[in-house]
Order: sequence, then C-alpha cells, then structure tokens
Amino acid sequence: MSHPTSPARPAFAATLVLATVVALSPARADDGHDHAPIGEAVKDLPLFDAHIHYKEPAWAQYPVKSIIELMDRNGVAMGLVSSTPDEGTIMLWDYAPNRIVPELRPYHGDAGSSNWTKAEGMEAYLEERLAKYPHEGIGEFHIHRLDVSDAPLFEKVIAMARARDLPLHVHSGAEPVRWLYSLDPEVKIIWAHAGLGEPAEAVHGLMAEFPTLVADTSLRESAILNADVGLHPVWEKIIHDFQDRLMIGSDTWVNGQWDRYDDIMASNREWLSYLPREVAEKIAYKNAERIFGRTISMDQIGTR
Repeated sequence: MSHPTSPARPAFAATLVLATVVALSPARADDGHDHAPIGEAVKDLPLFDAHIHYKEPAWAQYPVKSIIELMDRNGVAMGLVSSTPDEGTIMLWDYAPNRIVPELRPYHGDAGSSNWTKAEGMEAYLEERLAKYPHEGIGEFHIHRLDVSDAPLFEKVIAMARARDLPLHVHSGAEPVRWLYSLDPEVKIIWAHAGLGEPAEAVHGLMAEFPTLVADTSLRESAILNADVGLHPVWEKIIHDFQDRLMIGSDTWVNGQWDRYDDIMASNREWLSYLPREVAEKIAYKNAERIFGRTISMDQIGTR
C-alpha cells in the first residue's frame, strides 16, 4: 500500500530564527561576494540528497512512485541511492532515471555491514553488478572496525572504482579513511555522515589532511545547528573551509527516515539558510553537479 501523502510542510520550520539570521551573522570583509545569509530564499534551491537508501523493507510501504513524490514535495531534484539489496536502487533508477544517481552497495544475501568484506564471491558480485548497471559509485559500505587483512579486497574494489572513475562512499571513522588513502592516494572518497561519531574538530582535520575528500552531512543536522540560534562554530568553519566538498543527505536507512523525510529536508534547509547564497548553492546541489557530471534544477521536480 502506498504511504498516504501528508500535507506539504513549510520549506523549513525556523521562521523566527530566520528572521534574525542577518542580525546574528558576523560581518565579513568586502571581497566582491554577498555574504548575507540566503535566509528564506533557501526554499527556492533544488536539493541533491547524497545519501538515500531504498532497502527491501521500504518497497511495500513506499512504492517507487511515492519516493519520487516525497522528493518532489521537498524540492529534491536528484539523489544518490544505494540499497540493500541493489535491486532497490535499480527499481528506483528504472522508474525515474532523471532523478536517481545509482551507486552499488555490496550488501546482499548474508553479506551485511559487519561481514561483507569476508563474504565469499564479493569481488565477482561487484564486478557483475557494475558491468550490468550504470552505477556511479561503490557504497555506501561500512568499515566498523579496521582489519588490514582486508587490504587485498579493498585494493580490488579501489581498482574497480579507478577503472570507472567512481567514488567510494565510506561509512567509517577517520582512521579507515586514512588507510584507504594509504592503499591508493588517488582514490575518490565520499565520507558518509562526515564521520558521524567523529567530533567536529576531527572532521575538519581529516578534510584538511586530504584535499580531495568529499563528505555528506546526513545525520549531522543537529550537530551543525547550534541550539536553534545559528551554526555550531566549528561546523561553520568546516562548512566555509570545505564548501566545495560537502553535500547534504537524509540516510533513509529505515522506514522511519522515510516517515520523517519532510522534517529531515526541512532541517537541511534550515542550516543552509544561515549561509551566503553562493555557499548554500554549492552544498545544496552544485557540488553534486560537479562530482556526478549532472545539471540539477527545480525543473526536474515532477519529472522522472
């Protein structure tokens, strides 16, 4: 059964907060750029959701049509999708190829987040799926605990990615990311949730250390917002220092995330509203345009 469509919500909830954005934001030097926060105009930006899953438990409650309707309602023009199993991603991509950037998650059968690197036939599975479908990334996959004995598999995964010019979408702390770069300094990595459990200072440090590292900020909204009065100061520094390497995301890893998709996207628009238009546009969709070679606009809303 399709999930009932709820009434459209405001683009973001903090109307009172947004009214004070300009007053609370620090003045910046006049360098020819408009540093005034974008404020309520953030509602007009298309969004690229860089962390979507369409896992098997969602298929019945949220048919593909309803997923695209949720994206439409929230101004999400396009999204990066990986799923357990990969068939979910292909179902969404097949229904709405104009809206979906597919990436290949290794999880299938008995291979899950905690054991996928040890699963028999993993290399062959990845090669087969990459050959059959137009995946534009490998992941999101987890490295819960770094095991250097997995190096031979990761070297093969990196080779697959390098041969196709694909990023790896990695859910891990900072050390596994450093380890992957040690295997191949040229590997492309999207750091899921900007490290999630890592403190903001460590996030800034790793992104400074590796100048090609990209991060999605899914599940970080409450950390980025500083008690509903502005941006957390360290996250504000991360955002401004690495504005060309950040993307927003939702992480629909369970159905509850689809249930609250409106709220998640509203929260992303809320923290983006504190940024100058130029910076907000980059993180909302322009970085994704560059990374995935797409044109992203509100004209895609309502299309497939």
